[in-house]
Amino acid sequence: MKETLPSGKILILILISASLAAFMSSLDGTIVNIALPSIAEAFSLTTSSVAWVSTIYLLVIAGLLLIVGKLTDTIGLKKIFLAGFSIFVIGSFSCGFFPELLNSFHILLISRIIQAIGGVMMMVVAPAMLSRFMPGDQRAKGLSLVMLFAAIGMALGPTLGGYLTEYLSWNWIFFINVPVGIIAVVLGLLVIPETTANSCSRKRFDTTGAILIFIGLAALLFAFSEGFTLGWTSVPIIISSLLAVFCIGGFIQRERHYDNPLIDLGMFKSRSFVIVNLVLALLFFTFAGANYMLPFYLEYVHGFSTSNAGLILTTMSIGMMITGVISGQIYSKLIGKIKYMVMVGVVLIGAGYFMLTHLSPITGIGVIITALGLIGLGLGVTTTPLTTLIMGAAPASKQGMVSSLTGLERYAPMTIGVAVYNLILIVGIVTIIKNSGITEMSPAHISPSILSLGFDMAFVVSVILAAGILILCFFIKEERAPGK
Repeated sequence: MKETLPSGKILILILISASLAAFMSSLDGTIVNIALPSIAEAFSLTTSSVAWVSTIYLLVIAGLLLIVGKLTDTIGLKKIFLAGFSIFVIGSFSCGFFPELLNSFHILLISRIIQAIGGVMMMVVAPAMLSRFMPGDQRAKGLSLVMLFAAIGMALGPTLGGYLTEYLSWNWIFFINVPVGIIAVVLGLLVIPETTANSCSRKRFDTTGAILIFIGLAALLFAFSEGFTLGWTSVPIIISSLLAVFCIGGFIQRERHYDNPLIDLGMFKSRSFVIVNLVLALLFFTFAGANYMLPFYLEYVHGFSTSNAGLILTTMSIGMMITGVISGQIYSKLIGKIKYMVMVGVVLIGAGYFMLTHLSPITGIGVIITALGLIGLGLGVTTTPLTTLIMGAAPASKQGMVSSLTGLERYAPMTIGVAVYNLILIVGIVTIIKNSGITEMSPAHISPSILSLGFDMAFVVSVILAAGILILCFFIKEERAPGK
């Protein structure tokens, strides 16, 4: 029996609820880093120690994404939404209040784990709600609005975090989540319909698979995020890498034969489904390079302050906001030609990366802003249609599963991308030093010039990847699950 979809004011309020979830999860992903120096000072920590405030949040989210996706399909969207925001509020308050009260950094890390559990629920539930409750012809518009709020959260995080830390204290980057979270819980209680649980019993939940994928993904991202700090050949990194291979391999083998899997690998029998997911993952992998390297270029080569560098980088988020909304509005008019819409976005992204292959100490700020704008515009054009295609290819009973998959395809490639681009940058600089006549340069310009050339080489890799992504786009087909 087909479920009656909500409409009118109720649908608008559901859309607001999903947008709040996307906004808060994106905001929390960018607001914390700016306050790490203040947290380090408050607890007398080293830089590597305080980095665990971000790292532990990342590891928990990565490990739980697929698990929460399955739970969403099993127990219903409303319960996951309410539980997610409630846990997130408790974790946020605990992060801001108890660590200083008890003078314990470990309490802060425990609180961040609690916050991450709520955060991953919010991350999964937003697109799943829209795909479940919005009519097919309106789904892309809804997802574009959610992406707009996510982009606003991403852009606002560093600026808001800087002001709160400077004029109040670092505690307020966590306290600010509390009132918004309470509003979201009340709104969710009132407007989100109860959804029919998956026919598979909760007793058959794949606990072994959940343990394998949690350990596997957490170990994988730990190895990539900590490889440079601990050394790629250090014992912890080698053990983490082997553990990741064993657990993820074991998870894939188990899911192929388990009758109620966390992720239905059968969906990947469709070549187009594989390609759409691969394109989304590769786009965010390359985006990680620009997002990670450009602050160093702006601060170390151009000499911008941290706040001004952050302001320049918001150009990408602004670009994503503009085309994210537009792409949602025109999606239904381009049914049958969606791959060309995605290709336009990839071309814009590739053009932005190409402009960044010519960086130098005298590159004009206008060139940098234009390149960032093109990358942001391209991501806005591509993310909404790709996410809509992925969500539309799955039946209603698997919306949480597929929503968690799209979240993982953003989160994991960006984490891995930071490590890979860092490696490319270092290898590029070492290669240039060995093969360039730096003795002919003025000493005052040696370091900025060599650093700029290292950035250029890294963005050449991004251009090559963009070209590869463009070729993949030719093979995209629009597939819809029965009844959608």
